[in-house]
Amino acid sequence: MSPAQIRRRPRPARLTLRGRLTLMTTAVFAVLGSGLLVLNWLSSRQLLEANRDLVVPATVITEPAVPPSAPTSAPTSPFETPAAITSPAQRFEDFQHTVLGDLLTRSLLLLAAFTVLAALLAWWAARRSLHRLDQVTATARRINSGSTLGERLALTGPHDEVRELADTFDAMLDRLDHSFTAQRRFTAHASHELRTPLTLQRTALEIPLAQGRIPDDLLPAIHRALDANARSERLIAALLTLARGESEDLTPHPVDLADATASAVADLADEAREAGVHVTADAGSAPAWGDPALLRQVALNLLANAVRHNHHGGTASITTGTSAGRSFVEVVNTGPVLDPREVPALFEPFQRGRQRSGNGSGIGLAVVRAITRTHHGTATATPRPGGGLTVRVELPHRGRTDPPPDTSTPAR
Repeated sequence: MSPAQIRRRPRPARLTLRGRLTLMTTAVFAVLGSGLLVLNWLSSRQLLEANRDLVVPATVITEPAVPPSAPTSAPTSPFETPAAITSPAQRFEDFQHTVLGDLLTRSLLLLAAFTVLAALLAWWAARRSLHRLDQVTATARRINSGSTLGERLALTGPHDEVRELADTFDAMLDRLDHSFTAQRRFTAHASHELRTPLTLQRTALEIPLAQGRIPDDLLPAIHRALDANARSERLIAALLTLARGESEDLTPHPVDLADATASAVADLADEAREAGVHVTADAGSAPAWGDPALLRQVALNLLANAVRHNHHGGTASITTGTSAGRSFVEVVNTGPVLDPREVPALFEPFQRGRQRSGNGSGIGLAVVRAITRTHHGTATATPRPGGGLTVRVELPHRGRTDPPPDTSTPAR
C-alpha cells in the first residue's frame, strides 16, 4: 500500500476532547457514588443488626401453654385456617428487609439523578474550559486556508496553559511572517536588479544584429544568446509576479474574470497558432474583487500552461462564470497523461511533471496559486483520463453591493 493510500484512509470516529472529559468525569462520579451507596447500605445493615436487642428481647415467650387435655377444636369451615402467628424476631427480620430495600431503591434513584446532573455539569465545565482552545483552532484553520499570516490570536483571559499555548502560537506566526516577508522582499529585489543587466545584454546583441555587423558564422550563437536572454527575462517577470502575488498588500477593485480571459486569449493567439493548439473561450460574467493586473495574470498563466504543455493538434478551452456563490475560471487542455500523485507538485515552483514538455518556466501554476490564495480563493487541478489537465480557480463572488474583502495586514 502506497503512502498516499495510507494518508487517504478515513480515520475512525473518535470522541472529542470535550466528550472524553465529560465521560471520564461522569464515570468517576458514578463509580464513587456506587461505592458510597454500597458502604451506606452495609453500614445501615450493621447498625440494625447491632441494635437488634433493643427491639427483640433476648428471652420471649412466643406462645401460651396449651393444656394437653384440652380438646383441639376443628375448623368450622374448610375455608378457615388458623391465624399466622409471627414471633418478634420474624417481625424484626421483615422490618429490616423493608428498610434496607427502600434505602437501596431510593439511593439508586438518587444516584442515577445525580449522575445525569454530574454529566451535564461536566459537559458545561468542559465546554467553558475548552472554549479558548476552539478559538486557537479556528484561527489556525483560517490561516491555513489562505488568510494572512498577520492575523494573531491575542487571546485574553487568565494566564493558564491555554493562554501560554496561544502566546507561543502567536510568536511562531511572527517568525513565519518575518521569514516569508524577507523571502518575498529578496525575490522581488533580486529579480528587479537582474532586469537591468539582462536588458543591457539584449540591447548589446540586438544592435549589431540589426546593423548587419555580425559574421554569418556567429549568427546562430547570437540567436541562441537572445533566446536565452528572453527566457531569463520571462523567468524574472514570473518571479516578480510571484513575489507580488504573495505580498498580501493589495488594494482590491471590482474585476470581471471574463475580461481577463478575453485579454489572455488575445495575448496567446499567435503562440497557440504556432503550437498548433486550438483555443476556445466561453467567457461568462464572473465578477470578483481583487487586483486587476494579477487576476489577468491568473487567466494568462492558466491558458499559457494549457498551450505550452500540449501537443500539436491539441485543444485548450477556457471558461468563466459563477457557481455556488463563487466566480470561477476553468481551463481544460489535452496533453500527456498525468499521474494523479504528481498533480499537487505542479503548483510548486519549477515543477512540470515527468511527462510534460514545453518551453514554460515551471512557475506559472505557482504564480496562480499564490495570487489565488492572496485573493481568498482556491485553485485545484485534476488530470483528464485521456491526457491533459483541468485547472479551476474559484474566487469570492462580487455582488452589486458586496464590499471588497479585507486583504490588508492587521495591526499587531
